Amino acid sequence: MPRKEVPLSEPRTEQAPALPAESGLPPVDAEELLRLHREMLIIRRVEELAAKAYTLRKIRGFCHLYIGQESVAVGAAAATRDDWWIAAYREHGHAIAKGVSPRAVMAELFGKETGSSRGQGGSMHIFDRGARFLGGHGIVGGHVPLANGVAWAARARGENRVAVCFFGDGASNQGAYFEALALAQLHKLPVVFICENNFYAMGTPLHRQSALTNLSLRALGVGMAHEQVDGFDVEAVRDRVGAAAAWARAGHGPALLEVITYRFRGHSMSDPAKYRPPGELDEKKRSDPILISEQRLRERHGVSEERLAAVREEVEAIAQDAYRFAEESPDPDPATLYDYTYAPQRTSLGVGEAAPRHRLTEEA
Repeated sequence: MPRKEVPLSEPRTEQAPALPAESGLPPVDAEELLRLHREMLIIRRVEELAAKAYTLRKIRGFCHLYIGQESVAVGAAAATRDDWWIAAYREHGHAIAKGVSPRAVMAELFGKETGSSRGQGGSMHIFDRGARFLGGHGIVGGHVPLANGVAWAARARGENRVAVCFFGDGASNQGAYFEALALAQLHKLPVVFICENNFYAMGTPLHRQSALTNLSLRALGVGMAHEQVDGFDVEAVRDRVGAAAAWARAGHGPALLEVITYRFRGHSMSDPAKYRPPGELDEKKRSDPILISEQRLRERHGVSEERLAAVREEVEAIAQDAYRFAEESPDPDPATLYDYTYAPQRTSLGVGEAAPRHRLTEEA
């Protein structure tokens, strides 16, 4: 039987839409920039003290520091304070920027009962529903599809909120990531995908992990709005995340932002980072986002040295308080080890008792 020819459709050239040039956010004045600067300083000092605690074995397991990338989380928070966030590891800075207290973050790093996850999550699993911060996830790229579910839920509930999803350049090569982009664009989900491109996936430089080094162009495969952003400039991050969030909130669909940044420490505390070319770190430190904002406060807004010094003093007190709080907090009760494993069971009558908990006993 002869095969029936199926006519091909007319060839089309599809282009991804462009994000609006204006974010709709108010201009950054001296007070707002000083606030952003202070937030970055808090994250920096908490992370530096976390590094100290790790060397003293007060923090165990893995610990991935955010030093050098503070402007990304702080700028994004200034544009999406009331939205849902989800992140990977290296999320200590994201959590603080989103409103989780430095005390709760440091206590979680110490594995204490007063931590944001009751000391049972640690460095990679900081979580605070009240701050709309949904973790902290350890599987590279595995959390990106979860952002779609968060966005879908927000839309179904009529919340007018977007899901903001942070991940690294290494995660942008994972299959789950591509599937998430395809589904988000297909269903026009309100998601802002933020790739924090610090140029290293663990110790592998970008040019050795991806033939495409402009990672924002990944969006072209699904027709998604996208941009590259200067991640060393907290104001630029605030502006472009604001534009992307406004785009998604208005029902136009998701957006992918590749935010160019750089981490000053190794992948984790156990990484000496000897894979960097000589001189690269010193060069990147000249673009330290904290130095940029401090210089701008002086030169553009005329903020005095006395006021900048007062902010540094205040930040130091906050960071030291978080460290002491974590040290002095109690360890979790071992009997609660399985308390957060199971959600409440649903019965034929509705929500019933919680699932049976396997509590540790002296006999066990």
